[in-house]
Amino acid sequence: MKFINTIQNIWKIEELKNRILVTLGLLLVYRFGAQVVLPGIDASQLANLANQTDGGLLGLLNAFTGGAFSNASVFALGIMPYISASIVVQLMGIAIPYLQKLQKEGESGRRKINQITRWLTIAITLVQGPGYIYNLFATLPQGAFLLGDTVTFVASSVVILTTGTIFAMWLGEKITDKGIGNGISLLIMVGIIATLPQAFIQEFASRVFESNGGLIMILIELVIWFAIILASVMLVMAVRQIPVQYARRSASGGYEKNVFGSRQYIPLKLNASGVMPIIFAQAIMFIPLAVVGVSDSDTAQGLATVFSDIFGFWYNLVFALLIIIFTYFYTAITVPTNKMADDLKRSGGFIPGIRPGTETAEFLDRVMSQITLPGSIFLALIAVFPAIVVSLLGVQQNWALFFGGTSLLIMVGVAIDTMQQVNSYLLNRHYDGLMKSGKNRKAVA
Repeated sequence: MKFINTIQNIWKIEELKNRILVTLGLLLVYRFGAQVVLPGIDASQLANLANQTDGGLLGLLNAFTGGAFSNASVFALGIMPYISASIVVQLMGIAIPYLQKLQKEGESGRRKINQITRWLTIAITLVQGPGYIYNLFATLPQGAFLLGDTVTFVASSVVILTTGTIFAMWLGEKITDKGIGNGISLLIMVGIIATLPQAFIQEFASRVFESNGGLIMILIELVIWFAIILASVMLVMAVRQIPVQYARRSASGGYEKNVFGSRQYIPLKLNASGVMPIIFAQAIMFIPLAVVGVSDSDTAQGLATVFSDIFGFWYNLVFALLIIIFTYFYTAITVPTNKMADDLKRSGGFIPGIRPGTETAEFLDRVMSQITLPGSIFLALIAVFPAIVVSLLGVQQNWALFFGGTSLLIMVGVAIDTMQQVNSYLLNRHYDGLMKSGKNRKAVA
């Protein structure tokens, strides 16, 4: 009943209702595009491509695109080139003075950075597009190509794939502006969720109809799944609160150190880097496959064999170590402890027992280092958990992807962010939030 009341309250807010409808409509357009096969390809002969993406790194990429990769869809590359471009621009912002200058220019600088990201997205897509087409040539039978392997087919397909990625990027930006939540993240989440029912049905059929554990194993898997979801929520929401004391302003305009001044907290997140370390590490793990493309040596082939198995021991060991390293790296560049200390000093605040300025910055940096260690280990454990359930419980690989890793953390993070935005609308209209009952609040005069 409380849930129904909350839904009714959401529907009463005209702006929120319109934003939700716009979001659902644009997501529906994205899912429809994922089913549209590239012109010149026989959709009835895509079975080999589906088998190629059954598990492994390509299976992970297929999950991010919501099955568009295995459908040879116009959205086959999905939104991932944009994500790659965003990461590259963010990393270049550390070393390139021009980008650093743009970051300090506010809204105008942000628009220029977005434009640079869009052009870089097109460049990345123009590189990935031909690779995807030639992978189709190597995977599908010759009869699947109605126009043959002509230059016209390759060029037109690359243009269509690039257009599909740009259109998906536009959909994401429109959802962010006119809808609810972060559009790009929602597109990725919807793509991941789209493959969830099929993965669960395959696991259910394997357990029940093939006498591979029966319903009791399905129940055990669901309990573990909900437990890892709860752990992921705790990882996303966990913060270390640093108490801050503000000196009371005197009548003359100066500050007086007074224990009765306002007391607040600086929330330092246990996982300040989000899923970015996993994305960085995942990109690095694709390198061995790229090496094979330019080398035929036995060593390169051996590395490709080892690191193409995303459920293997060595892959997950290296993956976990990279996640821990990138967590420290990304936290260091995204949590400006020096700036936090300077802002705190200018506003008349101080951490009890710590001198303002350099000592405060060192203290915040030390605390961040202390909480980043368990956060990074926890993040790495969740990232490799799919391999654990495969080896211990014999879970099918497609279903195991939802037991951790980037897929689960993206779903949890995006869901929490969207719920918080909806919650802010409810509270602003004097309704209780999503975590409370849906009764009307009394307006405060």
